[in-house]
Amino acid sequence: MESMDIYQILEHLPHRYPFLLVDRVLEIESGRYLKAVKNVSYNEPYFTGHFPNRAIMPGVLILEALAQATGILAFVTSQSKPNERSNYLLVGIDNARFKRQVIPGDQLILEVEYQKTKRGIWKFDVEASVEGKMVASGEILCAEGRVE
Repeated sequence: MESMDIYQILEHLPHRYPFLLVDRVLEIESGRYLKAVKNVSYNEPYFTGHFPNRAIMPGVLILEALAQATGILAFVTSQSKPNERSNYLLVGIDNARFKRQVIPGDQLILEVEYQKTKRGIWKFDVEASVEGKMVASGEILCAEGRVE
């Protein structure tokens, strides 16, 4: 699969509005790499409070967008999809760094690279950029959880 539109993304993520933070997958290689985009719009609900005079995308939501991108790659790699009995859960973030602010009108490029899976925990190197300039990076750990 070379790319994914929003409808294919919705098949691979349980997230929905207003918390779905991946708009399109530009490139994907199962078991290796994913590059996606989040179009940052002034209409996002969090901008009314963060901040009213100068809207800035919260860093935790940049990391959440990266985590959602890892979810897509993990589901494609494992040849599975989320269902009502499972969730893809963020279990850790290491070495998170923020370099620049993300504002309305920016196109946030999300890049995730699969590193390894150990005891059901998936590890990814992640980076977000705008116009070729890194805005955030780190390592994300996720796991599939079961709903009881």
